[in-house]
Amino acid sequence: MTETPAPATVAAPDRSGLVRTGPMLAVLLIGQAMATMDGSIVAVAASTIRADLGASGAEQQLLLAAYTLAFAVLVVTGARLGQRYGHARIFRLGLAGFTAASLCCGVAPEPVTLLAARVGQGLTGALMVPQVLSMIHQHLSGPARSRAIGRYSMVLALGVAAGQILGGALITLDPAGLGWRAVFLVNVPIGVALLVVAGRFLPVEEPARTPSDRSDRLDLASVTMLGAAMAAIVSPLVLGRELGWPGWLWLLSFAVGAAGLAGFATRQRRMATRGGSPLLDLRVLTHPGVRSGLLACCLVMGGYAGLVFGLVLRLQDGTGYPPLLAGLAFVPYTVGFAVCGLLAPRLSGWPADRLPVAGPLLFAAAAGALALVSREDWPWVIASLLLCGAGAGHAAGFSPLVTRIAARIPADAGAALSALVSTGTLLASALGVAGLGGVYLSTSGPQDGNPTAGLGGTVAVLVVVLLVAATLAGHAVRNRRPDG
Repeated sequence: MTETPAPATVAAPDRSGLVRTGPMLAVLLIGQAMATMDGSIVAVAASTIRADLGASGAEQQLLLAAYTLAFAVLVVTGARLGQRYGHARIFRLGLAGFTAASLCCGVAPEPVTLLAARVGQGLTGALMVPQVLSMIHQHLSGPARSRAIGRYSMVLALGVAAGQILGGALITLDPAGLGWRAVFLVNVPIGVALLVVAGRFLPVEEPARTPSDRSDRLDLASVTMLGAAMAAIVSPLVLGRELGWPGWLWLLSFAVGAAGLAGFATRQRRMATRGGSPLLDLRVLTHPGVRSGLLACCLVMGGYAGLVFGLVLRLQDGTGYPPLLAGLAFVPYTVGFAVCGLLAPRLSGWPADRLPVAGPLLFAAAAGALALVSREDWPWVIASLLLCGAGAGHAAGFSPLVTRIAARIPADAGAALSALVSTGTLLASALGVAGLGGVYLSTSGPQDGNPTAGLGGTVAVLVVVLLVAATLAGHAVRNRRPDG
């Protein structure tokens, strides 16, 4: 049977006849930054929130987990809605909802209201975020697309550290006496300004098919299957350790989630074969190098999240630094990532081909050296240089690979790629924190006589993960060179 191609959107130019890509990209990336940072910015304020609102320990953990859970459940559906109704339209809808939910968080009078608003932030963030890469893929090409993906990768990767730094600064400075509420209310003026600007600079899009087209209707059964599976997988990662889940409950939850994902994938393939419109078109994974490249990107991102978790504990517990100072220690990492992320798109030929492999190797070498030099104290100069190198390796192993993957797929597969990148990096980050964080917590502490000992074990596992990522990246690069 002949396959029906995935629906696409047609972008209408603005009044000047052209899409103004610079302002469009700024709007998209600022929105992405708001949503990415919100997953970690609240962690810094968690103890203050608990003291002010009288939240229980379980409620405090749910405040941290609710956003990630809600985002994970809806992100693939958000990508599909953008493909169906127009990426710019769904981005603005998600941005408006995220801004409103942030306001509700900032004025919440008690924990239950705050928890509900956090769920709202996660759901609306899941509408907004997948549209960013989709619109970059749709409206940019060649070097412009490579540069845009480099900036997108920077925001996606550094949001965790940036959220911790901003959260620590807001709690420390306490603007207008708002206390913890400032970490939510800061989104409101930014979101309102973005909505005004988005109306002018985001392209007007019309769906290629009308909502009444039965072949393009949203498959609610697939939405339910994927949402339940993602919730089963993510729940133990973000709640299990803090709530003391027994090992058998972790395994059961993972097994249910894996079975749900397998059933979801089978349903999507059958729908695509029969000419339907699947929620997630898995045919994007059949293009050369896409599968191994995506997995390599996820491993690098998961390793980064686990390293950040371990280093935060190392600096706060082992050295006694306050949250703001511990967050500032990551500034050199962001500098290294930013410099490499901006320079990488300018390379071509042999150097560009080697970056995705060299990046994880540099990351691993810098992290290993950092664990050695920081066993007894925190040497700021040497540690900063090594973190800068680790950030550069992260950028080299992530951004160019996403660019290559995007160049190997057709324009109408952009939504599927965006959904896979968003979901994959989210799961990888959660797994990185749970796995590498578990290694740290199990190998350090007063019982060992050295609260910094766990960093060595954490980095040892990280090095193995990054070596696997380099191998997978090499496989992706050896496949057909991208033509974009």
